[in-house]
Amino acid sequence: MNHHSDNFFNLISNKKKILVIDLGFLGDSIHLLPALWGIRQGLPDSYIEVMVADHIQSLMGLVPWIDKTSGYPRYPKGPKWYQDVDRVLRLRKEKYDVIINLNGSDRSCFLTFAIGAPYRLGRVPDREKFITNACFTHRVDVPYHTMPCYIQRWQCIKKAGFPTEKPIFNIIMPLAVKSKVDHLLEGKCNFIHVSPFTVEDYKELPTEILAAFLNSIKDPLVLSCAPTKRERQKLQKLISLLTVKPWKIFEGNLSLQELAGVIGYSKLHMGGDSGGLHVAVMMNVPTFSWFREYPGKVEWLPIGSQHRYIIGDTSPEGLQNITTGDLIKLFHRS
Repeated sequence: MNHHSDNFFNLISNKKKILVIDLGFLGDSIHLLPALWGIRQGLPDSYIEVMVADHIQSLMGLVPWIDKTSGYPRYPKGPKWYQDVDRVLRLRKEKYDVIINLNGSDRSCFLTFAIGAPYRLGRVPDREKFITNACFTHRVDVPYHTMPCYIQRWQCIKKAGFPTEKPIFNIIMPLAVKSKVDHLLEGKCNFIHVSPFTVEDYKELPTEILAAFLNSIKDPLVLSCAPTKRERQKLQKLISLLTVKPWKIFEGNLSLQELAGVIGYSKLHMGGDSGGLHVAVMMNVPTFSWFREYPGKVEWLPIGSQHRYIIGDTSPEGLQNITTGDLIKLFHRS
């Protein structure tokens, strides 16, 4: 039987070993950070370990106030439950006092239950499932699809009683990364960073529309893409349509921390609904983004006057009903 979470913090405030699980994609783990900082604020002397998808594990190097980060083979496809037995047995030996899981995926819920900490906090899922509810000793209920995901997760922690006043990311860039990014960018910060692509065509602007828009911009451009054949090929096509060569081009050769550093130096980030946009929000950089129309977009749209976005219709060929003129008009809006 699980309980409401109102007094959860009081129950665990003297516990020493905490595991926080989030097996989502890059955006999910970025949006966990304000909640994670809220946990650290409430438990300044506890050992806190975070488990994230292994391909984004390096992201946690930006939050040195966490004691340990462990990776989980989530991408492109995680292990079957029976392939996880050794991992579960190893994690059970760690004897965590508390597990906090605000992601709510079936896999992470089962893992939370199997590790077997005496106190397990989970979020009430969007769609009630008895089997996942049973994985937690305490649950917190915060509405979905009403606000950005990072605020939702931070509110989960606040509702569980943690003494946190506002959601902040509290990023600390390692000196070695800062030094490398300084070198890559020649110490300049008057550029616009563009992440043109996402993991799916239907979330992207058609290349010709995007190229015509970028050709209208006078600021130096820095383009980057993921280290995949698909994105590298699309980037080359985009560059071939530009009238002025971008100032810098990074074809999948930046680490996650370096990407955060590059975006952090930019005066504006442009891109679709993808990891780069969430990195920009994390780094407190103004954004200009394009989204598809779907019910869950409110969870990922940046909020605040420094952020501008445009909504298009989904199609296999990319976002529709967004013209170059629409983009230029939005770009020059004060």
